[in-house]
Amino acid sequence: MLVSWAVLFTPESGVPSAPPGTDKVVHFTLFAALAITARIAGARTAWLLPSLAAYAALSELLQGALPIGRSCEALDALVDIAGALIGWAAVRFTAASSR
Repeated sequence: MLVSWAVLFTPESGVPSAPPGTDKVVHFTLFAALAITARIAGARTAWLLPSLAAYAALSELLQGALPIGRSCEALDALVDIAGALIGWAAVRFTAASSR
């Protein structure tokens, strides 16, 4: 969670330049990692996925509202949610196939 705060709320001046689309890959990977680590730690789906969806939306709203030079993008929140779903599914299906 701490890593996600650093990634999502670093002021724009501290964000390195990168090729187009890299931002979406970072968002996807970050939320997949959050879902994976939470599931491994025993988080229940009933609250994990809604919590990550809310965190995705809230983080975007805060990026747009805080004076850090970042923007609020609905597509970023959707990519966050997709990453969370894929991360959750990866743990679920890996656990199921190892039984």
